[in-house]
Amino acid sequence: MGLIVWLVVGGVVGWLASIVMRTDGQQGIFLNIVVGIVGAFIGGLLFGANINSGVITPTTFLVSLVGAIILLAIVNLVRRGAVR
Repeated sequence: MGLIVWLVVGGVVGWLASIVMRTDGQQGIFLNIVVGIVGAFIGGLLFGANINSGVITPTTFLVSLVGAIILLAIVNLVRRGAVR
């Protein structure tokens, strides 16, 4: 059950981050999930949040979203040479 929650929340976080960074048209559902999960990991490292507890709280959701936005900003910077 935990894996399904990770995939759904990762998809939502990745989708919201792609809307914020205006890369939504370039990504599909699979990349949204990957961006959300990797973003949660990055956010957890940066902010010291315990994302792995398995409980989704507003704080962990926001940390994941910020991490996903940072990830997309880095990808945009590498891909285009400038953050949008």
